[in-house]
Amino acid sequence: MKRQHFQISQFLCVIVLLILPVAAVAQDSFAEKQQPKRTEQAEAVLTKAIQTLGGEKYLNVKTQVGRGKFSIIKDSAVVSFQTFTDVIVYPDKERTDFKGGGSRTVQTNVANSGWVYDGDQELIKAQDEKQIENFKRGIRTSLDYLLRGHWRGQGELSYVGKRPATLGKRNEVIKLTYKDGLVVEFEFAADDGLPQKGSYKRLNADNEEIKEEDRYAQFIDVDGIKTPFIIDRFTGSTQTSRINYQTVEFNKSIPDSIFSKPANAKALKELKL
Repeated sequence: MKRQHFQISQFLCVIVLLILPVAAVAQDSFAEKQQPKRTEQAEAVLTKAIQTLGGEKYLNVKTQVGRGKFSIIKDSAVVSFQTFTDVIVYPDKERTDFKGGGSRTVQTNVANSGWVYDGDQELIKAQDEKQIENFKRGIRTSLDYLLRGHWRGQGELSYVGKRPATLGKRNEVIKLTYKDGLVVEFEFAADDGLPQKGSYKRLNADNEEIKEEDRYAQFIDVDGIKTPFIIDRFTGSTQTSRINYQTVEFNKSIPDSIFSKPANAKALKELKL
């Protein structure tokens, strides 16, 4: 009887070993069939968001000039703030001039290069590899980079599903997965498609994985284009900063000279646009 029981057990093990690969193949096949559907759903969410923000007017934005205040937040209180002028030429040129507390800082990036002006030391220096990497990650995880399609050819889009938002409302969630492994999630209001959040994970100085999240608010119509005038940054679950725009201009002519690294601090001109 024991021998019979042993033979039955052996038989069942063989059956399981035969079934498992078949089940795995079936699961993979199901996932492959679902992927086009998830991509299609994600593209539909994108299309809806673009229409909400201004359709072709939004897509045809080539430059943006924003002015406002940048606040550092700690323990739910503003500990410092600076005024700023931010100039963007899409997809990968940006110069931001900060002023506050009697000092001035300028950060400028063009694709894979960049420079910084430190007003306290009256010093201009090239950005290091880490600073450039942070800039490029900031671009790749931004809402505009997603919606204007600059990521295409670099990653894949998929639909995650719906997620609870404010009381009685839900957000539609899509995921952008880059070929190098960077994953960014974006949330859009399910009813009108208005962007709500963008988030990704990175390693901090202690090699710990932390979540960075931008939350968009106070959308204002500027020349037929809706743009968030408030962007709150959360690291983990704690708010660390706020961008509060006072004015935004689109498609203003931007001279290339403002992105060029000056020979020295004296040669750096005030940003006048």
